[in-house]
Amino acid sequence: METSPDAQPVLDAGERARRGARAAELAADLERSDVIAVALTWVDVSGITRTKTVPVTRLGHAASWGVGMSPVFDVFLLDDSIVSGRYVGGPTGDLRLHPDLDRLVPLAALPGWAWAPADRFTQEGTEHRVDARAALRREVARLADQGCSVRAAFEIEWAVSDGDDGEGDGGGKDGSDWEDFTPACNGPAYGMTRISELSGYLRDLLKALAATGVSVEQLHPEYAEGQLELSVAAEDPIGAADTAVLVRETIRAVSFEHGLAASFSPKVLAGSVGNGCHVHLSLWREDEAEGPVNMMSGGEGPYGMSAAGEAFTAGILDHLPALLAVGAPSVASYLRLIPSHWAGAFACWGLENREAALRFVTGALGERAAAANLEVKCFDASANPYLALAGLLAAGRAGIAGEATLPAPVDVDPAMLDAKERADLGISELPSSLAESVAAFEDDTVLPAAFGEALSDTIATVRRGEIALFEDASPEEIAATTRWRH
Repeated sequence: METSPDAQPVLDAGERARRGARAAELAADLERSDVIAVALTWVDVSGITRTKTVPVTRLGHAASWGVGMSPVFDVFLLDDSIVSGRYVGGPTGDLRLHPDLDRLVPLAALPGWAWAPADRFTQEGTEHRVDARAALRREVARLADQGCSVRAAFEIEWAVSDGDDGEGDGGGKDGSDWEDFTPACNGPAYGMTRISELSGYLRDLLKALAATGVSVEQLHPEYAEGQLELSVAAEDPIGAADTAVLVRETIRAVSFEHGLAASFSPKVLAGSVGNGCHVHLSLWREDEAEGPVNMMSGGEGPYGMSAAGEAFTAGILDHLPALLAVGAPSVASYLRLIPSHWAGAFACWGLENREAALRFVTGALGERAAAANLEVKCFDASANPYLALAGLLAAGRAGIAGEATLPAPVDVDPAMLDAKERADLGISELPSSLAESVAAFEDDTVLPAAFGEALSDTIATVRRGEIALFEDASPEEIAATTRWRH
């Protein structure tokens, strides 16, 4: 059910023993730091971070033998209802959660707790074929076979509510009073006033992230009411997805500690600007003489891209409609993904064009060899970050293999062009509903093959389940149901 019959165990007796011994050493260090429990997390297909927790004294056993969980979590919807696909569904079966000890870290925002992302294996020690982290690992390896690697980072946007219902009683730390959204700061968009209003909260957030090893590059107020954004340093794709999970859970914990609640929903309020979760990517190769070389710079292609950098970008552009099934995977995503809102609603690319789905960033003159990258603007935080990156790498890899080239860049808001002008420039509007994205995903020639039949079927099954869940819902009802889930 969870693996093919000919799959070879990754966790043999030697590997189990090695992991257990290392975990025992790490557990002793954690105990000396007064850590009593370790949260093992995975992200489901709906984009929700789920967890099982072990006492720190059981970390060694968890590393060797895993922690049991049902495969059915792969077909949970965002409201915790359950659907069933061809490969996953029902009460039978078991998986094992194994912590990635390389990312094990005490949680500064939750004293006494540590965290590790989990890989999911069958009881026989083979990778669960619907495990998103494993899917991303496979794509990293496939790209490495082409002599390339990727550096990636997620920009995290969130909106902060103080739970004030107008009667001055505020919210509770369990979030129970936050059915509605009341912005926790009232200053103007991008204004320093918001920093002043929330200075203690943001100070504690930055301290907590630094203590967990997250390299924050910038923090600023955003456009919507109560909205903020945080950017982190680029790293390898698996590390970038892990960091996205860690950052969100740290934001959530610090928010609760300050009597606030954080919403990462793509549409917090039906009539307001939504939260994105932009992805930054750069393609690299290793040069014997020069070391790592950024293929988004120093070449003869558009704005200095190398041929491989252009092909990687073109591959992503070609598959954007299908990629939305993993990058904008909720019904609420399409309340956000609208023209002239800097959401990237058109399938086009441009230099520093914040209305294009793909914004090319050269960086300042003098640092372009390191800084040049591609920003994917049409993704949001209802996405599973592992699936989102796996899809992007697969599309980029296909572009490299096919030596794809880019159309002309777009230097205006595509919504300001008429239909003929857009057609002449090869600009198309991205899907305007989750149903359209799922159809594009299933018709795609690259993504289902990269993910494999079981994972692709599960993605489509969960998406259709959410479509049915909101079939008769208004935008206000969709926003309210989604607001506190991711």
